[in-house]
Amino acid sequence: MSSVTSPPRGAAPATTVRKRGLRRDGFWPWLFVAPLVGGVAVFFLWPIVQTAWFSLTEFGVFGGTTFTGLDNYKTLFQNGDLYKSIGNTLIYTVITLFNVPIAVVVASLLNTPGLRGAAVYRVLYFLPYVAMPTAVAMVWRIIFNGDFGVLNYVLGWFGIDGPYWISTPGAAIVAVSIVGLWSLIGFSVIVLGAGLKQIPPDLYEAAELDGASRLRQFRSITVPLLTPSIAFLSIVSVIQGFQMFDLLYAVLGTTNMNPTVFDSMSIVYLFYQAGFVTNEKGMAAAIAMVVLVLVALATVVQFRLQKKWVHLD
Repeated sequence: MSSVTSPPRGAAPATTVRKRGLRRDGFWPWLFVAPLVGGVAVFFLWPIVQTAWFSLTEFGVFGGTTFTGLDNYKTLFQNGDLYKSIGNTLIYTVITLFNVPIAVVVASLLNTPGLRGAAVYRVLYFLPYVAMPTAVAMVWRIIFNGDFGVLNYVLGWFGIDGPYWISTPGAAIVAVSIVGLWSLIGFSVIVLGAGLKQIPPDLYEAAELDGASRLRQFRSITVPLLTPSIAFLSIVSVIQGFQMFDLLYAVLGTTNMNPTVFDSMSIVYLFYQAGFVTNEKGMAAAIAMVVLVLVALATVVQFRLQKKWVHLD
């Protein structure tokens, strides 16, 4: 029979030692992450909770709030401007999403072995992303001008009579989407360029020995191995699309300057109208919560879908 060795007298049981060790080790990790957790709670979580509360209230003219329950949401969902703004936001988001496939092609070309000046090209592509939106809008307003704009001048070569882009319903949101698409390509090129550096050159050499063309290598090696970066850029582009405001405001102006703004406003522009023009703070908070829910739903759907096409190996 095997004998069971008992712990010496005065020694703490093993379970007690483990609990003490866990308790002692558990303090320091929380101490190190406390600044981050505190910052997230103060600057992210608390504003969300506060905005949710404000969406259930009505602000007085001279300050103070009155609890109104779901009245702001009822009024908001009965307003046709909400659905129009969501539709415009979706149009903008879908058009700007095309920056990802364009950037895949551009980044692949810039990654061509032996290409001279690739770093200069990357900087030139990235400049629109870091440029001031107001300065970008001023340039594009000239390009989109219906009388002497460069775009209509080029379209005239093909016998196409271009519209007054920023003052025509339907064309205005497309014009702003083109500017957003142009601005995002540079950021996507940089991210995808970093992803291309992680692809082993041996895969291309083996494919070339097997007789695969450049196009086949692009389809079978480059694109599948870039899917993690593509998924990241897709999520970022969708989030930025739902938050679109500055370009729309800078290109189209205000409702007093351009009546097309009513037909082209995004959901964040609708928030701006309610919060800072008509001074309906409670309604603006309700719109902000709708934006939060839409962005969260879009992100969750993308995370679910990317499991089917993103290659992590």
